[in-house]
Amino acid sequence: MSKIAFLLADQFEDSEMQVPYDEVRKAGHEAIIIGLKQGESLTGKNGKATYTTDKAISEVQAADYDAVVIPGGSSPENLRLNSDILTFVTEANAEKKPIAAICHGPQILASADLLKGRTITAYPPLKDDMINAGAEFRDHEAVVDENFITSRTPQDEPAFVREILRAL
Repeated sequence: MSKIAFLLADQFEDSEMQVPYDEVRKAGHEAIIIGLKQGESLTGKNGKATYTTDKAISEVQAADYDAVVIPGGSSPENLRLNSDILTFVTEANAEKKPIAAICHGPQILASADLLKGRTITAYPPLKDDMINAGAEFRDHEAVVDENFITSRTPQDEPAFVREILRAL
């Protein structure tokens, strides 16, 4: 089964972490929570979910994972300026590993300069930011472009999970 890196910081969108995390584990995959520090307790912005990071981004390599999931909320904003996070997603992309980002998750892909020529979706108010980063924006529940899987909001989670599991 696959080993999936969940990139997470405080104030994530609760269900956008919880639903994909639970579903990939239910399907038999290994889910590893990677944050800025190991052993850090992270709480969702709605206070409905709390997770503890398994690893610090500074101690992992993309080569050791089969896919990456980036939940939304404020978490991506808290991660996107970290050079280790950007290196991790850049290396995963270079290896054509599935990278699934929902809601604000594509902000990390934009900061890593990975969106030029790609077709994605994101939280609708980010449309201009995604276009300015070089992406073609689609307002669909899930958009798959090569190894990128993107979705807009918690309402899109069933399609998001379906595409993640299909890619694995």
